[in-house]
Amino acid sequence: MAKATMGSRPRRRTAEHLMKCQRTYYSEPLTLVRGDGAYVDDDRGRRYLDFFAGIAVLIVGHGHPKVRAAVHDQVDRLCHTSTLYLTEPMLDLADYIVERAPSGLDTVFFGNSGTEANEVAAVLARHFTKAPNFISLSDAYHGRSVWTVGVSGLSAWRNFGEESSHVAFAPNAYCYRCPLGLKYPSCEIACAKAVERVIETAPAGGVAALYAETIQGVGGIVTPPPEYYRIVKEILERHGILFIADEVQTGWGRLGHNLFGITDWGVTPDIVTSAKGLGNGMPISVVLARREVSDAYGGPHINTFGGNPVSARSALATLEVIEEENLIENAATVGDHLFRELTSLADKHPLIGEVRGRGLMIGVELVRDRATKAPAPEAAEQVLQACKDGGLLVGRGGAYANTLRIQPPLCITKAQADEAVRIINGALTVARAKYATV
Repeated sequence: MAKATMGSRPRRRTAEHLMKCQRTYYSEPLTLVRGDGAYVDDDRGRRYLDFFAGIAVLIVGHGHPKVRAAVHDQVDRLCHTSTLYLTEPMLDLADYIVERAPSGLDTVFFGNSGTEANEVAAVLARHFTKAPNFISLSDAYHGRSVWTVGVSGLSAWRNFGEESSHVAFAPNAYCYRCPLGLKYPSCEIACAKAVERVIETAPAGGVAALYAETIQGVGGIVTPPPEYYRIVKEILERHGILFIADEVQTGWGRLGHNLFGITDWGVTPDIVTSAKGLGNGMPISVVLARREVSDAYGGPHINTFGGNPVSARSALATLEVIEEENLIENAATVGDHLFRELTSLADKHPLIGEVRGRGLMIGVELVRDRATKAPAPEAAEQVLQACKDGGLLVGRGGAYANTLRIQPPLCITKAQADEAVRIINGALTVARAKYATV
C-alpha cells in the first residue's frame, strides 16, 4: 500500500475509507487546503470565491486574524474541561449573548451543533409544558439525530428508518409554491392560521412547542412574509404552546439588521437554537430560553464538549468582529445589492423562477417552465458544477433540489458579489439551452 502522506495523497484515495453515506458536492469532489476571507484554495492550487461558507458557518470569513489569535491563545491556556466545570470563556460568551438577545431570553446551554441544540430545546419544552407532542413545518430541516430527523419535513433527509410519532406538520410559508394553492397577500396568511387546526387535531397529551426555522435553509431559503410569525405566535400563546425558533442558519447577523434573524418579524420566541456561524468554524451551539422554561428542567444534563473553552473563545471573538466591523450592516447593504443583481438575471434567464431571502441568505429557484413552475433539479446540479468550474462555490437545496443557496461570509464586498453574479450568469447561460422550455 502506498504511504499516506498529508498533502500528497492521490485524489482517488482521499475518500477511499469514508462511508458511502457521506455525500460530497461535484462530480469530482474538491479537497480544500486553506482559506482566507471569502476565498478557499484546493489541493491543486485553484482559488474559489466561497459563497456557501462551509454551509453558512464562516460568518466573518476564513482565517480572520482576531478569531485565529483567540483560538491560538486559548489552546495555550486550557483546551477542554466539559460542562462539569465553569470556564471564563463559557461565562463571557453567555453574558455577551444574553445581553444582546431578544428580551426575556436570559439563560443559555452550550453544545456542539444545531442538532444538539434542537434536542435540548425539545427537552426544555416537554418539561415546561408537560406535553409530549410537537409541530414542525413542511420542508423543515432541524438536524441529523433520530429526534431532529423526525421534526424535519424534507423527505430526502427523513431517511433514518425510524421517526417520532409525536410530530405533526403544518404547511410552510412557501409563497412561490403555496401548499394551500393560494396567493400572497390575498391568502391572508392562511398557512399561519392552519397551525390552529394542527393543534386541534394533535394526539392526546397536547402540544409542547412548534419548531420553525426563521428562514428554511436546506428547504430552499423559504422566506415567510412579514405577518407570518406574529400570527403563529398569537395562536401558540392562546394554546399555551412554546415557540422554538431555529436560528442555526439565520442567526448572528446573516439576515442584516439584527443579530437574531427572528427579530425582523417582530416576535420573541420562548426558545432559540443556534450554531453554525457562532463559532466561525469551531464546533459550538447554543440554546437560549426564558428562565422559567429552562428552570422547569433541573437535569441532570451534561455535554462533554459543550461550551469548550477553545470554541467559546472563537465564538466570542467572532461576535466581537461582527460588531466591530459592522458586518450586520454590511450583510444588509451587500445583500440588497446581490439580491437586486440576481433578480436582474431573471430578465434573461427563464430558468430562474424566483429569487428570495434576506441579507446574505439568498435562494435562486430554478424551473423548467415559469408557467408551470416545473422544478429543474438537473439544471441546478449543472449550474452548481459550472459555478465551481468558474471559481465560485454555492450550495444547493430545496424540496426539489432545484434551489441555489447563497450564504457567503458577511464580510464580502460588492465587487465580490458582482463577481459571483458574473459566474452564475455564465453558468445559467450554459444550462439554459438544455433545460429551459420557456
